Parts: sequence; C-alpha cells; structure tokens
Amino acid sequence: MSTNPEGATPGFLVWRLSMKWRVAVDRAVAPLGLTHAQYSLVASLYGMHSTGLRPSQRQLADHTGLEPLYVSKLARALEAAGLVERTRDPADPRAVQLTLTDQGREVTRRAIGIVHRLLEQLLTPLGGLDGPRTKAFSRELATLLDVPLDPLDPPTKNETEQP
Repeated sequence: MSTNPEGATPGFLVWRLSMKWRVAVDRAVAPLGLTHAQYSLVASLYGMHSTGLRPSQRQLADHTGLEPLYVSKLARALEAAGLVERTRDPADPRAVQLTLTDQGREVTRRAIGIVHRLLEQLLTPLGGLDGPRTKAFSRELATLLDVPLDPLDPPTKNETEQP
C-alpha cells in the first residue's frame, strides 16, 4: 500500500499509523515476553512510579486510554508473569493498586529502551525525536486526543439504512 493513498482520510491515516506502531512494538517487545498493550501498562506504571504515584487500575486505565476491564486482565497476566503486584488500596478497598516488581522494573527498563529506539526510527523523517516537526506533530496529536468523540446525535435513518 502506498504511504499516502489518494483520497485517504485523516482518520484512515491515523488508524494505519496506529496499526503500524502496534505491530512494530509487539514484535520489538515480544522477546521480553510482552505485548504492546502490556508494554503500555508497564511503561506507564514505570513513569508514574518515577513521580511517586502508585496508581489504581482505574487511574492506569484513564492514563493509557485502555478500558478498565482490559487493564484488569492485563494486570492479572503481568502479575502471573511476576512483573506486577496487585494490592488493595488501604484508602479504598474497592480499588486495586499496581506496582512493578523488581523483575518488572528491569524488564520495563529494557523495553523502554527498545521502544525508544523504534520511536527514533519512526520519527526520523520528521527530524528525529527532538526535531521541531516532531514537536509540532506531538502538539497536534495532543490536541486531537483532547477532542471528545461521544456521539452527539443518534444516527439518521439514511446513516443506518443498508444500500
């Protein structure tokens, strides 16, 4: 497929880039026993821990954009692999807090390095990770992430009819 297909919508291009990135990260972190989704969780935990936070599964779901039920499933798998500890929050017994184990921190450090190199490779055409085009691109992506996408109106009859 062409990298810039004629008539491609921005939504299609975002989807294609997202899929390209997911597959690349999946392949890159597989030797460490991680999937892209698991990497997103442990890397986010790593970053949150470095600022002193010990997030709940719900806070991690909000941070990553993943569904809370999916975060719970991923956390259980990471716990079974010895990378994450799940404990009840003493302040809220309904909440489950997540912490990286020593092994989890080591695996995550290695994974972050691998993904960072992959990101540098992806962003080379924009001038690299610290390039002005990359910074502008990041600002634009952040702007789009802030837009709520809840349906405002129910679909019209024309939108739901089969051709």
